[in-house]
Amino acid sequence: MNIHPEFPYQLYLVISEKDCPGKNFLKVAEEAIIGGVDLIQLREKTVPTKDFLQKALDLMEITEKYNIPLIINDNAEVAEKSGASGIHVGNSDRSPCSLRKIPFFRNKIIGYSIEYLSQLENQQTKASDYLGISPIFSTETKKDTVTEWGPEGLSLIRSITDKPLVAIGNINMENAEMIMQAGANSLAVVSAICSAENPQKAAYQIKNKILK
Repeated sequence: MNIHPEFPYQLYLVISEKDCPGKNFLKVAEEAIIGGVDLIQLREKTVPTKDFLQKALDLMEITEKYNIPLIINDNAEVAEKSGASGIHVGNSDRSPCSLRKIPFFRNKIIGYSIEYLSQLENQQTKASDYLGISPIFSTETKKDTVTEWGPEGLSLIRSITDKPLVAIGNINMENAEMIMQAGANSLAVVSAICSAENPQKAAYQIKNKILK
């Protein structure tokens, strides 16, 4: 099960309105939580900050109802103004070290995307609470990535660091167990839940694979 004491959130939903075609993304989020999602990241890359903030506030009504942390992707202003539980950043975003200097983020969750092995040695990794290993398998929902890690790459990273590892990239019910066995502490899922006919059932099935 690989529960990490510093990051016990094993099923991590990454959601945006665009990832939920034909559905209300707030309803998808609530169904996913009922199905077993432990943490949600709101990723809105293309909307203005004002709209991103409103979506975060709307989603927070649901996450707070179920006592689920809400992580904001890339946008420090939205994270701070919404009072989110934390932020996830990549190499082209505000760095974890710079975020830690902002009073709001001192005790918040900060996730950091790993695209190169050399990042494991830097100060940004030390300042982060968990590492996003992205992508495990290439995916249509995220095209701006560098390395496709695969289970072997994930195992290598696991052997180098004891930081919590969140695996993302084309993860679904079929490969969830294998990726956990390769060393992930948490699985970040997008399409396998957001595009599912029944998001609650999809989350439940993936969670069961994690708990095996």
